[in-house]
Amino acid sequence: MSAGPIRLVLSDMDGTLLMPDHSISQPVKDAVALLRSKGCRVSLASSRPPRAMRAQVQALGIDDVPTAAFNGGTLVKPDGSYLLQHFVEPVAVKRALALFAQYPVSVWLFADDQWLVTELAAHYLQREHAALGYGPTQVADFTPYLDRVDKIVATCADFALLERLEGLAQGALQGQALAARSQAYYLDITALQANKGDALASLAKHLGIGLEQTAAIGDGPNDVAMFRRAGLAIAMGQGSEEVKAQAGAVTGSNTEHGVATAITQYILPRVPL
Repeated sequence: MSAGPIRLVLSDMDGTLLMPDHSISQPVKDAVALLRSKGCRVSLASSRPPRAMRAQVQALGIDDVPTAAFNGGTLVKPDGSYLLQHFVEPVAVKRALALFAQYPVSVWLFADDQWLVTELAAHYLQREHAALGYGPTQVADFTPYLDRVDKIVATCADFALLERLEGLAQGALQGQALAARSQAYYLDITALQANKGDALASLAKHLGIGLEQTAAIGDGPNDVAMFRRAGLAIAMGQGSEEVKAQAGAVTGSNTEHGVATAITQYILPRVPL
C-alpha cells in the first residue's frame, strides 16, 4: 500500500456508499463534499447499470469525472455519453444461459439500457426494482439481445447454489467472461474487461492520475479487483473476512457511515494541500 498523496477515490455503491434503503446519509454526503472541495476527485463503481446510478451521482454533485457501471464494463461521462463500453462476448452469453437453464435460478439480462426478464416471479425482483429505481421489461426470450449484453444476472434465495454456480460459471467461461457474485443473491456475468480494477486504471489514466494516488472503498468480492490496483484500499466493516483481508484499512459498516469515516480518517490526511 502506497503512503503517497490521494487524488482520486473510487467507491462502491450498494453496501458501501449507500444505506440499506439505498439512500446516502448526510455524514457521507458531507464527507464527499469536503473531499471534493480539497481537489480530490471522487467517482462511483457499481454492478448497477448507468441509469440506476444517475440519482446518486446527482446527489453527490459528481459532475467532473466518469463513473463505472456494470462492474466497470461501462464508463459513463458526466454528460451521459460513454467513455468506453464492453459487451459480454456472444459465445459467453449463450454458454452462461445454457448453464443457468440447468438450475432453479431466475435469469436477467441487461442490454440497450433495459433490465430484461422472461418472467416476473423472481424472488429478488422487487428488491432490484427498489434498488434500480425502475422496473423490468418482460420479453419472450433473450435471443434478439445476445450480441449486445452488458450483464447477465442469475438470482435465487439459495445462496449456496449461487456460490457453487459461481465456480461452475468461472470454469465454463474462462477466457470469455467474468463470473462473480455482487451480492449473496446475485451472480453477475460481465465482459472480461468489466472489473473494477481495470475501471480504476482507466479512470486514473483518463484523469492523468497515477494508480498509486488512488483510493478504493468497497465491501464485496467484486471490489477486490480495485483493491489490488489502488494505492489505498479500504474495506467496509460488514464485509467478509476474505474481503477485509485484501484491504489496507477497514472502516465502519455502511449503517455506521463507514465511507465518511474512511474519508476523514484515512483519505483526507493524504490529500495534497
